[in-house]
Amino acid sequence: MSLFGKKKEEEKKTTCCCGGNCTPETMAKAEEIKSGDGVKVLGSGCAKCNALESAAKDALAELGMDTTIDHVTDFTQIAAYGVMSTPALVVDGKVVSFGKVLKKQEVIDILKKVRG
Repeated sequence: MSLFGKKKEEEKKTTCCCGGNCTPETMAKAEEIKSGDGVKVLGSGCAKCNALESAAKDALAELGMDTTIDHVTDFTQIAAYGVMSTPALVVDGKVVSFGKVLKKQEVIDILKKVRG
């Protein structure tokens, strides 16, 4: 029976939300990036993430807002936002959507609500 307890104890030591890459430096950097203003797409760079980025760019252009979008692919930085399913959309440091691809009109509605 003690073998099972040791395995669970070892798993607790090595598992982490970022795959064991957490260091005080990486977490501090992620928190610093998180506090920035602007629009960010969080995701690995897959087709869904790219579709959300495209919809966000189109929405920003239609509203006449700054069209610069940061695409965050580093999982440590994504985890700092508390996002566990991507793609996610962040506006001015606040997660406004995660786990689905928004259409352009949905992004427009969110931007109008968040930025007034």
